[in-house]
Amino acid sequence: MARKLPRLRTNLEFMPSPVAGRPGLLIRDSFQYSDATMIVPPLLAECLHLFDGEGTDLDLRQKLVELTGDLRVGDIEEHLVDSLSKAGFLQDEVYEGLKQERHAAFENARVRAASHAGSAYPTEPGELRATLEKYMSNGQAPAARPGALVGIAAPHISPEGGWATYQAAYRALRAEDAERTFVILGTSHYGEPERFGLTRKPFATPFGEAETDLVFVNRLAEEAGTAVQMEDYCHAIEHSIEFQVVFLQHLYGSRVRIVPILCGSYARSIYEGGRPEDNENVRRFLGALGEMAAKEGERLLWVLGIDLAHMGRRYGDQFAAVADRGQMSAVAARDQARIGCVKEGDAAGFWERVQERHDDLKWCGSAPLYTFLKAVPQARGELLRYQQWNIDEQSVVSFAAMAFR
Repeated sequence: MARKLPRLRTNLEFMPSPVAGRPGLLIRDSFQYSDATMIVPPLLAECLHLFDGEGTDLDLRQKLVELTGDLRVGDIEEHLVDSLSKAGFLQDEVYEGLKQERHAAFENARVRAASHAGSAYPTEPGELRATLEKYMSNGQAPAARPGALVGIAAPHISPEGGWATYQAAYRALRAEDAERTFVILGTSHYGEPERFGLTRKPFATPFGEAETDLVFVNRLAEEAGTAVQMEDYCHAIEHSIEFQVVFLQHLYGSRVRIVPILCGSYARSIYEGGRPEDNENVRRFLGALGEMAAKEGERLLWVLGIDLAHMGRRYGDQFAAVADRGQMSAVAARDQARIGCVKEGDAAGFWERVQERHDDLKWCGSAPLYTFLKAVPQARGELLRYQQWNIDEQSVVSFAAMAFR
């Protein structure tokens, strides 16, 4: 009797193999439940569609016979299924065990450990300090602007690629801002749509531990209810907040006080229409956050860790994207139109532009931006810098620095 094959996980990362001499499809776990990386040869990659929860072992065997022209494919079949399972790439008991183990480890940890130290930035404090000093020292300091600073928007792209835009954002801060609580709204690349990830853990980096404002976090968790995912595992692997903490610590010392909030996408609104707050979870959270923003006032300084458009082959487009050239010129114009709404505090106008063509620009920062505009409706923005960067030869990410007053 035919047996159904386990479903291949949909939350994996797939890309063409970058290894010379080893063509195929590279698979790795962006959630970091598994440390494995697999390169599936081209012939076997043609079989992966059978791991959809409906395909069977007989379907797989038949496909392998068609591809190889050999009836003796039992070993290949067994090896493929076994390799995918052992790597944690199938929705089976191996995956469930890895997932539970990782979630429990994060929940029981005392701190939120730096997950990108050693890859996106140096692990040694002196080297990290020197690197950030180099990023922040080039060019002239900006002129003082009128109006009290409410917040900034900075990228979460690799600091190596976006350092000039990080610089533009963080130079808007002043020495006297050190005593404020930094509410960091970060893109949740891995979290549930229409949900918000919180943690009470201090954020550890090579500089030390940033203090999470427990009073603020606890109030949000209590008032927003089911909108909140408390001790959200996504914090363990997410970079959108971590990079902001590193820059804040560089400016003000390790013990900066933060409220780290991961914003899941507003996918339902983008694809089905309506406003994000038509969803009960979003409405509850925006209401709780807005009340706290009004009550706390200038004690808070908002930091948005966001990128903008994601275009090119890596992101599913049928064209190779080159920064500031060809089709990316039109993307820049559309980016600027959205930014224009943000500058004016026009949340409704901004969201209408995001919904166009179901956000074919793929702005990963749209949810944090909309959340901020609704929580702090009196804020008005200034664009400090706009940038496009080739994250690989065929794909571009755009991002910006803004100051809100």
